[in-house]
Amino acid sequence: MGRGKLRIYLGAAPGVGKTYAMLSEGHRRVERGTDCVVALVEHHGRPRTEVMLHGLEQVPRATLQYRGATFTEMDVDAVLARKPAVALVDELAHTNVPGSRNSKRWQDVEELLAAGIDVISTVNIQHLESLGDVVESITGVRQQETVPDEVVRRADQIELVDMSPQALRRRMAHGNIYKPDRIDASLANYFRPGNLTALRELALLWTADRVDEYLQQYRGEHGIRSTWQARERIVVGLTGGPEGRTLIRRAARLAEKGAGGEVLAVYIARSDGLTAASPKELAVQRTLVEDLGGTFHHVIGDDIPSGLLEFARGVNATQIVLGSSRRKTWQYMFGPGVGQTVARESGPDLDVHIVTHDEVAKGRGLPVARGARLGRSRIIWGWLVGIAGPALLTLLLTHIDADLGLANDMLLFLALTVASALLGGLLPALASVAFGSFLLNWFFTPPVHQLTISDPRNIVAIAVFFGVAVSVASVVDLAARRTHQAARLRAESEVLSYLAGSVLRGESSLPALLERVRETFSMESVALLERESDVEPWTCAASVGQRPAARPEDADVDMPVGEHMALALTGRVLPAEDRRVLGAFAAQAAVVLDRQRLVGEAERARKLAEGNKIRTSLLAAVSHDLRTPLAGIKASVSSLRSDDVDWSEEDRAELLEGIEDGADRLDHLVGNLLDMSRLQTGTVTPLIRPIDLDEVVPMALGGVPDGSAELDIPETLPMVEVDKGLLERVVANVVENAVKYSPDGTPVTVSASALGDRVELRVVDRGPGVPDESKERVFEPFQRFGDAPRGSGVGLGLAVARGFVEAMGGTITAEDTPGGGLTMTLTLKAVNGQLPPSDSDLPTARITT
Repeated sequence: MGRGKLRIYLGAAPGVGKTYAMLSEGHRRVERGTDCVVALVEHHGRPRTEVMLHGLEQVPRATLQYRGATFTEMDVDAVLARKPAVALVDELAHTNVPGSRNSKRWQDVEELLAAGIDVISTVNIQHLESLGDVVESITGVRQQETVPDEVVRRADQIELVDMSPQALRRRMAHGNIYKPDRIDASLANYFRPGNLTALRELALLWTADRVDEYLQQYRGEHGIRSTWQARERIVVGLTGGPEGRTLIRRAARLAEKGAGGEVLAVYIARSDGLTAASPKELAVQRTLVEDLGGTFHHVIGDDIPSGLLEFARGVNATQIVLGSSRRKTWQYMFGPGVGQTVARESGPDLDVHIVTHDEVAKGRGLPVARGARLGRSRIIWGWLVGIAGPALLTLLLTHIDADLGLANDMLLFLALTVASALLGGLLPALASVAFGSFLLNWFFTPPVHQLTISDPRNIVAIAVFFGVAVSVASVVDLAARRTHQAARLRAESEVLSYLAGSVLRGESSLPALLERVRETFSMESVALLERESDVEPWTCAASVGQRPAARPEDADVDMPVGEHMALALTGRVLPAEDRRVLGAFAAQAAVVLDRQRLVGEAERARKLAEGNKIRTSLLAAVSHDLRTPLAGIKASVSSLRSDDVDWSEEDRAELLEGIEDGADRLDHLVGNLLDMSRLQTGTVTPLIRPIDLDEVVPMALGGVPDGSAELDIPETLPMVEVDKGLLERVVANVVENAVKYSPDGTPVTVSASALGDRVELRVVDRGPGVPDESKERVFEPFQRFGDAPRGSGVGLGLAVARGFVEAMGGTITAEDTPGGGLTMTLTLKAVNGQLPPSDSDLPTARITT
């Protein structure tokens, strides 16, 4: 059964016709053959609304008493019992009378929707929880009855019932809304034209936002990337520089020129998290854009123009505002710049505004992304080798007598350039090329100490050196970049291989997986959050690390998994390329969580199946094994009460003995059944205390025939930590089972010994034994083996024994007896600090019963 659909008629104020529209829709549904009922409608004495109730089935209301007065509310149980296809429920934000099923009517509606009933309801814009303060500032009235915005937003359909303030005031003046004694006061206060106009605008804007959500959803589902200019959305591209404030204010002025304009400020950060932007300046700009009614977005991307255009098209923006470049003239040799690239690739559906500011052409500093990836120390060494190295080499070559020649000098300078590229990347290498070329020209190319070159061949040599050095530096830098990418891809492949292997191995440890996530991304904490629906609070399914996030909004990184689950990480912001791997981890975490729950459900199903099996076996036991002693008791009692036979004293004693034996058997069977029931329900609570075995075991043998068991319990055994009553019951059940299967005249041996911190109690019989594949089955309820007669028990003795032993922290196992038979070994925990003596000649107590 699916969830019902919710349709809401939204109005700006009372009296616009929401209830009338809802009842009209109800009549249309009934005319189409739909099973539609009125669960609750308040007509407030309005005759036109009251007439609309005619012809619609109304579910009787529930009557409640509160503080001496009688109230009526919607009877949720009655509606659920009636189970119509559609229910009409008025005033969604209504607060129910204390004592009702739920405190709010929208909670009643949620129950109807969960039961598969479609609901049509009404609500005024002033009852939305997020608008309470706004409405109070407009009307001076604080709304006490509110409904969460998310409840209304999740409605399948929202229809605005609109009416101009003048028409609504005329309706009020004609007495169609309130009674005559309230009309003048209402028109002079709440229903003033200004109030109604402001409330109407709120309703229109809120509905427009909802329509925009539908539009975004539709565009996403159909993969539409082109801009639909349904409303003005202005994206502001920020660099983190001081010009951002000017751009935000200019975008806000552009938005004000069109109704419903929206400003979205976006900062594109490189995926390695390295940027020259000031975090403080970004925080100021975020505050500014939010104060102006816009939103701030932080996006990761290596290609800034592509990332900006992708974001703008994703939010269906119509305009992009960028600042004039801060680069100096010579810096344009590295590329056209973000503004020109965005303007060229924006297409006809996106307008790009280039705004001038005070920072134009003042420079933006050198890029640091490559260097930061190498590390600060390598950058420093790269610059030292690239600048100081040629200077020291020049000093060395000019103070020695050996004339190496210009070619060898160039090779030495080229070696320093390559070393600089290997250490610091491209920029130190380029600086080394330029500086080295100058030094070669000034000190080693005739005429020396001049920038002129007399020999044309030397000019060619210097030019070749410059070209080769730049080329080699570029190749070395490119190789370093490729090495970095290869290392990263190798790391990603290792992580994905681990995830794939864990899936194949069926690993289901969620904390271990989250710990791997935390270690992989160097995070402080990782939490897997989930919630039942959009209005429910987040709950933590599992977490690792310190101070995990309680909500996705509180995390530095959140990765959605479906609609109601998210992986929340705290510690730092991850680059875009890391989010691919994080998405794989998140999906695997959801799978592991589902697997754990499925395992739990399977375990519960197994226990239910075992319970059903036990109940079935119990019925069989009751039908035969329990009725057998009852039948014997009944026959003996009937014989004793018979007046037709004159029983002798011997016969009477024999009948009474049969009654006593049957009662004992019945008591034993019922006791085992009750013990099994306690074990199944987990209500066995042992009272653990030190006990001597020679105090318990002899008492447990009271129910077996004389001479059927022999005891071999050393007096020097350490005490064991057990529950005396449970252990006595365990030994009695095990010994009685052994005696049952032992041949006549062959007693069962009960012996004990100490081994380390344990004490082992063995019950040895010489019966037919049990096959190896069935040794564990003997401990299952209602199991019999061999040729035991049907009336000898229900097969619960060993099952109860194992349950009691495990409850006391011990174990019981079945082994073959050398020479034939079965040995039951009970392993119990010895009292701490009490060890058996090492002398094997100490006396033992040997008792034969």
